Amino acid sequence: MENFSLILAIVVVTALAFDFTNGFHDTANAMATTISTGALKPKVAVAMSAVLNLVGAFLSVEVANTISKGLVDETGIRPEVIFAALVGAILWNLLTWLVGLPSSSSHALMGGLIGATVASAGVGAVHGDALITKVLIPAIAAPLVAGIAALLATRLTYTLGKKADGKAAAKGYRAGQIASAGLVSLAHGTNDAQKTMGIITLALVAGGAVAPDSDPPMWVILSAGLAIALGTYLGGWRIIRTMGKGLTDLQPQQGFAAQTSAATVILASSHLGFSLSTTHSVSGSVMGAGLGRKGGVVRWSTATRMFVAWGLTLPAAALVGALAEYVTGFGTWGTAVVAVFLIASSAAIWKISRREVVDHTNVNESDEAPGVVTTAIAAVTPPPAGTTSDDLSATIPAPSAEQTPSQATV
Repeated sequence: MENFSLILAIVVVTALAFDFTNGFHDTANAMATTISTGALKPKVAVAMSAVLNLVGAFLSVEVANTISKGLVDETGIRPEVIFAALVGAILWNLLTWLVGLPSSSSHALMGGLIGATVASAGVGAVHGDALITKVLIPAIAAPLVAGIAALLATRLTYTLGKKADGKAAAKGYRAGQIASAGLVSLAHGTNDAQKTMGIITLALVAGGAVAPDSDPPMWVILSAGLAIALGTYLGGWRIIRTMGKGLTDLQPQQGFAAQTSAATVILASSHLGFSLSTTHSVSGSVMGAGLGRKGGVVRWSTATRMFVAWGLTLPAAALVGALAEYVTGFGTWGTAVVAVFLIASSAAIWKISRREVVDHTNVNESDEAPGVVTTAIAAVTPPPAGTTSDDLSATIPAPSAEQTPSQATV
């Protein structure tokens, strides 16, 4: 491969590092509801998700082409610009993982790329039409469409299951939930793994290693698939806890409806080449499923923090990407400074995370205190037909011994 310079090698390695963070950041999208309802054990769930993410990476290159050919003018991009973009995306992924918020890795990457590109080549180097139609509009539409679909699917599921035996139906829904979780993992591979393929291909074009308008080489597809699969297997347990227990309490029927709805939206977007956020889709479907069951509630305090993170993702990653590009503009020593900053910041975030470890052993322990309103609604609402006593008791949380009614949160 010609012209494969040191900076280009650094960019490729950094892109794969981003792909790795994308994997553990987004494991919750596929497996949070499956783990929270007990359909699969945590380690089994993430292993299954990792394998299917790898398989999904080979199914399409439409999203990769959107990033490498559609979002920015590839003729004016240097490898250093892409490196700066990745710095912004990785740091945002790590920060949101630290606080357990399911933000969009996709939008972090887009924001970093846009910020670094504007700092390097000006606003004109960003294709505004592609940004609006293939990034921003899907970002707004995805959670709404997935949420409405999950709400309707949940109500339909409970209606059809009224006469079914409670235990038999629960087993059937758990089996369906495992299948739908696998579909989400496959869809995640077709969408998110491709984003790294696209950014590496863009770097190869910028560095003169491949011709403009090229599709991702096979080694790029394989390495991106392996990186996201490895990250997925390690599991982003903090975000899994938030998605599975922090937003709402799900029964197997709801988990099945949520994951099926999300997978449908993600696969459709991959086919159309939309750089969709799987996080937005799955979060929307989880909230829709939570509202679709009688007596189900959404913890809006958690949802609000998540919405704020979504709104900050693009501008925050863009700002860091632009600053990193400014420093790399000073030459080799500037690029070295940015690299050291990235490594040091990542290490610091990891060290802070060790103060309170969340892993497969405690991922289902919700750290959200149940509110008075949530408890009251769940207590007075009749359960849907087919609900077992175990399911019912799981939906009526009780305040902890230390918590007085005046301390409970809504």
